[in-house]
Amino acid sequence: MAGAQDATLASDAVPTRGDEVGADGHRPTHVELVRIGVGFTLSAIASIPWVALSSIILPRVLESIDPASKESMLGIINAAGSVVALLSNVIFGSLSDHTRSRFGKRSPWIIVGGILAGLSIGALAFTQSQIMIIVLWCLSQVGYNMMLAPYVATMSDRVPEKFRGTISGFYGAGIAVGQTLGSFIGARLLARGEAGIFAGWMMGLVIFASIGIIVVAIWPRERPSTDEGTTRLDAKAIIEGFRPPRHAPDFYFALAGRTLMMAGYWMINTYQLFIAQDYVFAGDPQATLKAASTIATMAVITLVVSLIAAVGAGPITDRIGRRKLPVALASCLFALGALMPLLFRSATGMYLFAGIAGFGYGVYNAIDQALNVSVLPNPDEAGKDLGILNLANTLSTVLGALLTSVTVIIVKSMMNTTSTPEVAYSVVFVTSIIIVLIAAGLIMRIRSIK
Repeated sequence: MAGAQDATLASDAVPTRGDEVGADGHRPTHVELVRIGVGFTLSAIASIPWVALSSIILPRVLESIDPASKESMLGIINAAGSVVALLSNVIFGSLSDHTRSRFGKRSPWIIVGGILAGLSIGALAFTQSQIMIIVLWCLSQVGYNMMLAPYVATMSDRVPEKFRGTISGFYGAGIAVGQTLGSFIGARLLARGEAGIFAGWMMGLVIFASIGIIVVAIWPRERPSTDEGTTRLDAKAIIEGFRPPRHAPDFYFALAGRTLMMAGYWMINTYQLFIAQDYVFAGDPQATLKAASTIATMAVITLVVSLIAAVGAGPITDRIGRRKLPVALASCLFALGALMPLLFRSATGMYLFAGIAGFGYGVYNAIDQALNVSVLPNPDEAGKDLGILNLANTLSTVLGALLTSVTVIIVKSMMNTTSTPEVAYSVVFVTSIIIVLIAAGLIMRIRSIK
């Protein structure tokens, strides 16, 4: 197996026979690569309920419980859930590295995590208690990240460097479909009132509980890990799983860059219902219905452009041998899209945001995971290190929700009002643009890959 330095510099090398062999020592056939790609695509599409519930259904439930505190409660729930997700990602990434079973080291966690996430989401349909919502949302984060950490580690384990851009493109296409359809479906469910909200929670139950089983069944069977040698699996080993790699600056540039990029994304996406209601259609008595319709249209636009971007970007970067520059440019394109609602406070501005930012986000998701795998210091600790890199997903959710929530609360306090003034979301868009551009700069500081 290649050493840490070879793994870090792999993407600069001209593809060789070694580039066609996975870290597990297996040279996958084209059929096996297609099966892996399809599995990654489906696992990403499973984000449909996550987006629908977190950005549309959950905010609406909180609004129905207490309209005056809806932004702060959403921020608290996202922050609590994200802290749990942060810990879960690293813990289960490390545990999957150490798992020895005849079913492999990743598959058991993927299946069990999906079932736990589904049951927790389903239980949310039966409570109006803010405390129970926080508890169940955190529990769903445990299950979701129990799946996610082994998912992404599988790319390091089983996908050769030569094909990682293409497989990452599969994954990016799935994210494009899942997240945009999540917004579309969430908006449609919202329009159906209480029945639609209940259906949303049940959708989450079914999809999450089954997706782990489906993906593991589609992928070529994972090799047993019993022959990888004994490994210590105790509290000390778990704690060591939190130890970040040393002497790996590119690893941290990738971590910080993704954290800020995704924070800018979640600043807008998590609050898109409130943005449409309180910014675009402020003062309109039909604001909620118009917001749902606008979000649904945005989802269709984003789906089209991000699919085009995701399907094309991965193979192109494999061919040209570059990861860093396309990721940075995609971040800049997202920032340009976020400028549109500032220039045009209307449904048109939101549609332009969906088209421009959606294309940039599609390119970003198609390439970024391949970039992350390329900067790993040690392939033998892929689960742990990718778990740390995936802290970006968690930290960005916390940071994005916190920035938007705090911004809105401060503006409301300064203007001495309980309703949300339009200017609050103008500040949100400006902040999102700034941090996304900083993210692009951090990515360009990576030196070990092009």
